[in-house]
Amino acid sequence: MDALTGRLKKLAMEPPVRLFVRAVMKRMPIRASTRALWDLSDRPAYLVGLVEAARQARRQGVESISAIEFGVAGGSGLLALEREAEAVERESGVTIRVYGFDNGPAGLPTFIGDHRDHPDKWKPGDFPMDVERLRSRLGPRTSLILGDVGDTVPTFFDDPDVPPLGFIAFDVDLYSSTSRALRILSMPGRRNLDRVALYFDDVEHAISHRFAGELLAIDEFNRENEHVKMDRWRGIASNRPFPEAAYLPKMYMAHDLRAIAARSPDRGALLRPCL
Repeated sequence: MDALTGRLKKLAMEPPVRLFVRAVMKRMPIRASTRALWDLSDRPAYLVGLVEAARQARRQGVESISAIEFGVAGGSGLLALEREAEAVERESGVTIRVYGFDNGPAGLPTFIGDHRDHPDKWKPGDFPMDVERLRSRLGPRTSLILGDVGDTVPTFFDDPDVPPLGFIAFDVDLYSSTSRALRILSMPGRRNLDRVALYFDDVEHAISHRFAGELLAIDEFNRENEHVKMDRWRGIASNRPFPEAAYLPKMYMAHDLRAIAARSPDRGALLRPCL
């Protein structure tokens, strides 16, 4: 029976059968983890990140986590993150608090720098927020944190009730803002899972390159931080019905190397050369 079930699952993921299966699933009440596999979400990247974060939390015995969106603008992404957090929490039993960081009504900062900030694409004041309208639509699990991320990130963990970081979506567009937002993964006093699922919205544009924008911010973060490293989420496209989904190359993972090493059953082995 297990072999037959495996063959049926494989068949369901084959084109064109996968299109029919997904159409049927859209009309069925299914688990959040199944929807994540089949990209059945308004924001599949957010759902996939949350499911992985909840799995990591359970592996570590962590009861609650934080999910963050940097760059909220009109709020459609934050509302989707809130909805999916509720669904993943219901399935996993891991409590998920949601936070949205944004510059508020001012939109993108008035200062946009040199080529690294892609002034050919972004302009000051882009993506303003109607704060009161958005607040009225958010539920109690979600908090808006308004202001320049250079000011709001350093004080985020001053609140002892903020759970460890589990998933973060970065969509602040600018290199300069992304660099400041990324400090949440390296600053003293931070709390995070050993592995934090990440989504970067602006790494696959035609204008994207390693010398500007989010990609430059990622490279600089990795050069400057010894104990936390970011890399593409390896293997995420494997064994999925739609491995060509456009969001998958935008998924990354932050690995807390020191925390992972501390969990080794034989820490002394880390000091011995590998043969």
